[in-house]
Amino acid sequence: MSILVASTLLYLIATVWLAMGVQRPERTLSRGWLLAASTAVVLHAVFHWLGWRHSGNTDLHFFAALSLVGLGMAAMTTFAGIGGRMRALGVVVFPLAAALLVGYGLYGHAKQPEPLDWRLLLHAWLALLAYATLALAALLAMFLWLQERALRRREFHLWLRALPPLTALETLLFRTIVVGFTLLTATLLTGVLFVDNLLAQHLVHKTVLSLLSWLAFGVLLLGRWRYGWRGAIAVRWTLTAMALLVLAFFGSKFVLELVLHRTG
Repeated sequence: MSILVASTLLYLIATVWLAMGVQRPERTLSRGWLLAASTAVVLHAVFHWLGWRHSGNTDLHFFAALSLVGLGMAAMTTFAGIGGRMRALGVVVFPLAAALLVGYGLYGHAKQPEPLDWRLLLHAWLALLAYATLALAALLAMFLWLQERALRRREFHLWLRALPPLTALETLLFRTIVVGFTLLTATLLTGVLFVDNLLAQHLVHKTVLSLLSWLAFGVLLLGRWRYGWRGAIAVRWTLTAMALLVLAFFGSKFVLELVLHRTG
């Protein structure tokens, strides 16, 4: 548990450090936040690894999966922040990762993980990477909406200076969606190839919602390429597609594992 506490505290230190930089954009932000965030990410990963080593299997139950998505989001945010882009995203991502880690530490060890072969593990890891990437895209979409709204109202808040210019933020959003869409495509393909009874009763909702989310992201990317979709249209499509994806995976997991006490 000391690893969990240390990782959580370091996430919060990185959050406060970045928040201070947002409030005082005229000052050069030191790299202390990067050291705290990087160490927190490593300890977060170690905490999961020790749990898997103790049980002998990879734990991908509800709270473990949530925590792993938070880990992925924190790792990508830290990496992106090295170059100075989107460090402000850490003010949201790092406390979220800390909360999900604490949830896993407190409630995520109730069940013994079931052994999975490499094919199902590949499918699961691709899914978690896709969710983490597209969750970041959803946060970027909300940042884009807030930035556009503030500029339209001529409300020049300090936090606006911590964000990239509007066009750069929009470009980063679509690049993130492209990566997430590619990972989601690979997730669906490995599901078709490796998951038995994909349309079984306990998987049909997850499959249908995942396909709807994939179609929504695909339509958005097509609209961007063909019609130059941007702004509010991009935000609506991104958040709608992400909501479907959250329902597909974590909604299904919540019902199956926490309500019905089943796995799947």
